[in-house]
Formats: sequence, structure tokens, C-alpha cells
Amino acid sequence: MRVIRQNAILKLINEKSIQTQEELSRELKEIGFNVTQATVSRDIKELRLVKILGEDGIVKYHNGKNTESSDVGDRLKSILKHSLVSVDSAENDVVIKTLPGVAQAAAAAVDAMHWQEVVGTIAGDDTILIITRNSKGATLVVDKFRNFK
Repeated sequence: MRVIRQNAILKLINEKSIQTQEELSRELKEIGFNVTQATVSRDIKELRLVKILGEDGIVKYHNGKNTESSDVGDRLKSILKHSLVSVDSAENDVVIKTLPGVAQAAAAAVDAMHWQEVVGTIAGDDTILIITRNSKGATLVVDKFRNFK
């Protein structure tokens, strides 16, 4: 649940100008996370969020790291190492089976990686459908996932 909540935090701060922990808590509660101020504070620390002056002149939370950096890669590897059940492909589609409740976080991590071969992802509770540009791309993606184990 922590990984899913932290991915939601990263998405929120990328989409909105979140200025305070209270505002972040409120936003998380609106999307279904029952959080305390202490949990939000811990997540901010673990994610190494910083406050920056935005282009609009508002001081807001920001991911201090480049989202395309190894940090996202490390998160993806961590999610997959602990939840990957199987990987298979057909033509240009890749199907990933995960433990229940983890597929959406893993798909968000795949999206954040910006792999050239990937057109998009769709996630359910325990299954991710990855659509690639062609069958060669599907093979490359399958190989990347198998290397995470």
C-alpha cells in the first residue's frame, strides 16, 4: 500500500501545486487514501520531496529527482521483484501477472520509465496489458521484465 500511496503522491505533485502537508493529505483522502499527517510527513521524507518556487511564483512540493532517473528504475525493480508472477507476449502485446493489488502501481512505474517500445499500459488488479509498437518491441519488453527477477 505504501508504494501505491507514494506513487499517488508523485502523481499529485506533478499535476497540482501542492504547497503544504495538509493540502497533500486532503488530496490523498479525496482519492481514497486514509492518511495521517505523520504518514504524509514520512512519505515526503522517503520520497525526498523538496519545495521549489514554481514558474507561477508559488512554493510547492517537487520530486527533487529526475523521474526518468534510476530512482524510478529502482522503484520499478522493487515493485516487480516482490510482485511479478509471470510475463508473456502475443504479437505486440505483453501481459504481466502480478500479486493482487499491485498491477496499477507497476503499470504507473512502467509509464514513468518512458520505454520507447511501449505505446501504453492498462492495469487491473493483478494484470497489466502493455501495448508495444511491434512484436520486436514486445520481445524487448518481456526481456526487460524477466531481468527484474
